[in-house]
Amino acid sequence: MADMLKFVERPQSYPAKRVAADRAEDFREIAERYATPAAEDQAGRCSQCGVPYCSVHCPLHNHIPDWLRLTAEGRLREAYELSNSTSTMPEICGRICPQDRLCEGNCVIEFSGHGAVTIGSVEKFITDTAWEEGWVEPLVAGPARGQSVGVIGAGPAGLSAAEYLRGHGYEVHVYDRHDRAGGLLTYGIPGFKLEKPVVMRRVDRLKDGGIVFHEGFEVGRDATLDELRARHDALLIATGVYKARAIEVAGNELNGVVAALDYLTASNRKSFGDHVPAFEDGSLNAAGRNVVVIGGGDTAMDCVRTAIRQGAKSVKCLYRRDRANMPGSQREVANAEEEGVEFVWLSAPASFAGSDGKVTAVRANKMRLGAPDASGRRAPEVDPGAAEDMPADLVIKALGFDAEELPKLWGAAELGVTRWGTVLVDSKTLMTSLDGVFAAGDIVRGASLVVWAIRDGRDVAATMHQYLKAQAKAAKVAA
Repeated sequence: MADMLKFVERPQSYPAKRVAADRAEDFREIAERYATPAAEDQAGRCSQCGVPYCSVHCPLHNHIPDWLRLTAEGRLREAYELSNSTSTMPEICGRICPQDRLCEGNCVIEFSGHGAVTIGSVEKFITDTAWEEGWVEPLVAGPARGQSVGVIGAGPAGLSAAEYLRGHGYEVHVYDRHDRAGGLLTYGIPGFKLEKPVVMRRVDRLKDGGIVFHEGFEVGRDATLDELRARHDALLIATGVYKARAIEVAGNELNGVVAALDYLTASNRKSFGDHVPAFEDGSLNAAGRNVVVIGGGDTAMDCVRTAIRQGAKSVKCLYRRDRANMPGSQREVANAEEEGVEFVWLSAPASFAGSDGKVTAVRANKMRLGAPDASGRRAPEVDPGAAEDMPADLVIKALGFDAEELPKLWGAAELGVTRWGTVLVDSKTLMTSLDGVFAAGDIVRGASLVVWAIRDGRDVAATMHQYLKAQAKAAKVAA
């Protein structure tokens, strides 16, 4: 323990961020990783709690104090192996998990006023070092079982489950409607938070391990759900939720009022060098425009910071509550403010005005916080007579996501859904209303929740493994 418990004499220090004016000119990540001595020093601040709240509040229940201690002692390969034992993509979690609401937000030394251990930055450092040093081992399939699994969705849950299932010896096929795997990791999260080579090397590792990817494949168009069931011994639905939540105000149909994910996907495709007509004709390009983003979550932060990098004339973010009650990361708000975003707190759109079918302005109601709602948060209500008009020729709706109508899209009326439209699963087996069809559930409401997707991929893979073993045993007995 000689290298630990240094939080009193050693101040908290995150990796230095690039100057805001410089980082707003490109889509590179805004901070480099630690140099080795700095990572060891910061890891050594850990107090090695008997009950580690950081691990308790981590959705993956990572062994955080243990790999911090190994890092502080310079045992980086062991630290990586321990970190990797509970997460299929720790360097991605280290970059985009909302640590300020999870592990770091519940760090005991944060409560004591000394500043949390910089867990996410150390996690990123450990695994980036592992890739450079060749410690990340290839995916090796287990002994062949003669059974196959189809995974619908190549986002974090689908990729994680595919990796575990391949390790158990199953033939695994992943189907995704996009032309690249990764889901929100690839097309939803901007490069300044998660550079795309970081994602692609993970996907390449899975492909090299024998997982077959069917990209550009839409269930319902290229095959029905029943046809996929006939191809495989089991199916996993890992599609997440992608339908943009609507806003019911006048002018919503005007050109220039767009969904956040459409906007972010277009930007990320351009970063790959793709031909994106909607970007090139200006529909999904903020260059030279007055941009208003509606919402206060991490997706909204991704949109405002992307607009800055695209050369927007002005960027405003409207949120109906105050700063203290916003759902997004406070670090992301601070980064956005440094880069030139203006936040308009306690403000919500009343209508969109337009000319010749194109949006030209947003009329925003001033809001105030009233009595607490069912969740305990003070509910926003309109402050009468305090509306404000602001110019806007690009309005981006970042209000969250709802589930798509999968039974209708996939021609599978018998697939059960909840009252929210998410796939209905048995809480213990994670199986849907269809035998052999499992679901990761409603796991991705935003990019910042990728950790839940990874955890759920692991858990659903375990339940599928038990099911498939039972099926194989039954078939052997019948023979």
